[in-house]
Amino acid sequence: MSATAGGVTAVVRPRSGWTGALVVLGLALALFGFLFREEIVAAVHTWETSTAYNHCWLVLPVAAWLAWVRRDRLAVLGPVPSPALALLILPPAVLWLLSERMGIMEGRQLAAIGILWAMALAILGWQVCRAMAAPLLYLIFLVPFGAFAVPLLQTVTAYLVEFGLRVLGIPHYVDSFIIETPAGTFLVAEACAGLRFLVAALAFGALYAVTLFRSPGRRAAVLAAAVIVPILANGARALGIVVLAQHLGSAEAAAADHVVYGWGFFSLVLVLLILAGLPFREDSAPAGISAPATPRAAPGGARFVLAGVLVALLSSAAPGVAAVLDEAGGEPMTATPRLAAVPGCTAREDGALDCGGLTATARLLVFPARTTWAGVAATRRRLLGEEDEAYIFRIPAGDVTWDARQAPESLDTNAAAAWLDGHLAGDGLRSRAMQALNSLRGNGGMPVVLAITLRAEGESAPGAAERRTLLTSLAEAQSELAARADALSRRAGN
Repeated sequence: MSATAGGVTAVVRPRSGWTGALVVLGLALALFGFLFREEIVAAVHTWETSTAYNHCWLVLPVAAWLAWVRRDRLAVLGPVPSPALALLILPPAVLWLLSERMGIMEGRQLAAIGILWAMALAILGWQVCRAMAAPLLYLIFLVPFGAFAVPLLQTVTAYLVEFGLRVLGIPHYVDSFIIETPAGTFLVAEACAGLRFLVAALAFGALYAVTLFRSPGRRAAVLAAAVIVPILANGARALGIVVLAQHLGSAEAAAADHVVYGWGFFSLVLVLLILAGLPFREDSAPAGISAPATPRAAPGGARFVLAGVLVALLSSAAPGVAAVLDEAGGEPMTATPRLAAVPGCTAREDGALDCGGLTATARLLVFPARTTWAGVAATRRRLLGEEDEAYIFRIPAGDVTWDARQAPESLDTNAAAAWLDGHLAGDGLRSRAMQALNSLRGNGGMPVVLAITLRAEGESAPGAAERRTLLTSLAEAQSELAARADALSRRAGN
């Protein structure tokens, strides 16, 4: 076989050992698919259901193409299993376990990709992975990450629109993500934050960088442009909609089909980025093939087996620990406590309240210390009856703030609150981190959820507004139940 590097043709012999390496790698990938099936299923579901991540379907074909165009680099290389490199699985495995305990799927998926990279290093060796660095690193875009940045992107977009209106002299009033002008009211919604543009541009920018550029500096510049330009362009797009409304005299007319127009605008921005980068391209310079200074004998099968065994053991450790902790967690203890009555309601023997066509009930759930906050949050969402069209509101009642929800197609109006270690708890990082630590130690505070359900009975039941008013009165009257929930959450740790 001959390989050309820098205009010089050298005769090289393909390195042996690929058969054993591919067998072990195939088995490792099968184990990876089994261990991290939840992460894979969750990612595919997001690709399918979220327009921000539809491009992820192209990541594997693109990575395969990147590997194919680099196949000549393997002409002088062969797999050299490095069992010691299997230890690199440990850092992403720890990250996976922490993310699993905290209920952060993005963290689990990113950690799984890190474990996959460490698997490849241990089985194929450093030289082969370095030669295939581009396709391996491109797999990071299989993870639908970035949703955490939506509030920040909304803030930046609103600021850019406000700045543009100020420069153009258009009267306006901005309250958080709500922008009012003489033409109407605009909302910088999550769908308008520009996430779909940003993640697609970043994936394209990475492909553009590794295909047309060789120097790290130019590749970094392309990636930086792939982040900064879409953010600025999305702000310009949003500003354009508001300015157009001024000329049309209608916010609704200007915003019609703005998502479709947005994709057209985004495509134009990508074309301009491509044209801006073409004068600096470096793909005409051949990437030389460097052969090992001293040819090595083909690695023995024992090294492949040892690398495969270590990869299997280390990659299974974190999911195994999580399975043991889940088994020790168990189901929450559930009770139906009596509700404190309010004017217009009468108590029943079963603890519920009759409120003139409405029935009020309560549920108290005490979770084991080993549970994860993801399970607590999922239970609370289920009790609230979360739906996209639901009317969402909050009920401040002394030291307790209840989350409440009323779905248009449901007869129920629900409120719920959660406690952890004697404190009110939400679904943020603080609660997730505290419960992750509790679940690992097994002796911390226990999560507690208290929910109130107001169900309409028959056609003569009060309307939606009356139900919300009654639910507010009920939540404000449950100080004793809230104190009981607070005390239960302290039981194991205080």
